[in-house]
Order: sequence, then structure tokens, then C-alpha cells
Amino acid sequence: MKHTTNYLKVFLLWAQERDLTQPAAITKAILESYQRHLWRWRKKNGMPLGISTQGARLGTLKDLFKYLVRQDALSANPASELEMPRQEKRLPREALGIQQIAAVINIPDIGDPLGRRDRAMLELLYSAGLRRSELARLEIHDLNRERQTLHIRQGKGHKDRVVPVGSRARLWLERYLDEVRPRLALDASQRALFLTSYGEPFNPDVLSRMVSKWLKQADINRPGSCHLIRSTCATHMLEGGADIRFIKQLLGHEKLEKR
Repeated sequence: MKHTTNYLKVFLLWAQERDLTQPAAITKAILESYQRHLWRWRKKNGMPLGISTQGARLGTLKDLFKYLVRQDALSANPASELEMPRQEKRLPREALGIQQIAAVINIPDIGDPLGRRDRAMLELLYSAGLRRSELARLEIHDLNRERQTLHIRQGKGHKDRVVPVGSRARLWLERYLDEVRPRLALDASQRALFLTSYGEPFNPDVLSRMVSKWLKQADINRPGSCHLIRSTCATHMLEGGADIRFIKQLLGHEKLEKR
């Protein structure tokens, strides 16, 4: 209650300084101006108001004008469509830098068939932000070469999704499929996209150990393996200006912070 009273006093003082002394004089545009004032305002230590604090101050005004409309003191609520500030979308702390992810992807020896397979897996992990289990479950028909997409079946929450495959990942997938997989497919009926040297699908734990080994070889001493590549994909997309909704759809979850 004390905070609410203080928030109202601050707003009333701001309004009085602008000769806005009657509720009817307050419009949505004026409230948006006040919102920008809160965003620019700095404390004595130079720090801005937190997003939650800004939201609380604006929420107090929403309640105030809703009350005034109910009391017939106003005919319309100027704060009804005021867009509240949103919490900052924080990037995953563990994400690798551009040079670091490049170093990891370049570790496999592409002069060796298995190295070309490993390069294709790393490129796809980074391009599509896949979970290790999703990579392990991929089948040949999940890749649509014509549409340049990948069908992820039974992801987290047993949900399917279709994701785009970047040009570099497509290049290495084509090389793997044309040059390497036919040599690994000991059983013609095997449908798994990526095969071990025994011609079998990968176990997710094996994928984790492989990525962990490549991280160490790239002199990256960081926790995580496949999920680190996944987080790096999300971070670089966000830094590149991608819409957060697209990133969440690509990764197959509702919040960026989720795994």
C-alpha cells in the first residue's frame, strides 16, 4: 500500500509539472510519455529503474484509472491499452562466441569419412538448435531436400515441428548423404539419418561424449555438450535480430530459457 501511494504521488507530481491537474486531461499519449520518462529516469547511483518496478508504477496507474471509470469520474480509461514493459530476454550465459563455435565445428577431420559425418552433425546441431535426442532420432525421410527443412518428430513434450536448415548445414548434409552414409549403411532397411561406424543409430549419450571431446580439443573448458551448441544457436539468432517467437518455435519450447 505504501509503494502504491508513493507511485501515485510521483505521477501526480510529474503531471502537475506539466499543468495536468484533472483526470480528464490524461490521455493514452500522455501516459506513454510518462512511461518513457520512467524508462529514461536514473537513480542517484546512475542505475535505471528495473523493468518490474516500471511495471508496478504503470500498473498502479492502470488501477487508478480503472477505478475512476467505475466511479463515473471518467467516461473512458486512457490506460486500458497501455502496453506494459516486458522483462528483458536474457541470453543463455553459457553460449559460445562466434569464433569459439567455429573452432569446435572445424575440429572433425573432413579428410576422413567419419570426420565428414561429424562435421555434418555439428553443423546441423548449430543450424537447427537440436537436442541430442532429436539428432539421434532423425531419419532419412525427415530431411526434405527440396524444401530445405527438417521434420523433428516427437520432440520435448511429444511435439513435432518443422525447422529450416541453413545453407552451410545443407552443404555438409549433402556431402555426408552422398559420400559417407552409403558406406556406413550395412543394412539397407536402416532409416536413421546419422549412423555409427557399426551402421547403427547413435545413442544420445555417445553424442554428448563426442561433442564434449571436440570442445576440449578446441580449448573450450566449459560445462555442457550438445546443449551448449543449442544455446549458442539461440543466442546468435537473438543477437542477429531474429524474432523471439521464431527462435522459440525453432527450438521447440515455450520459453527461451527452457531446455
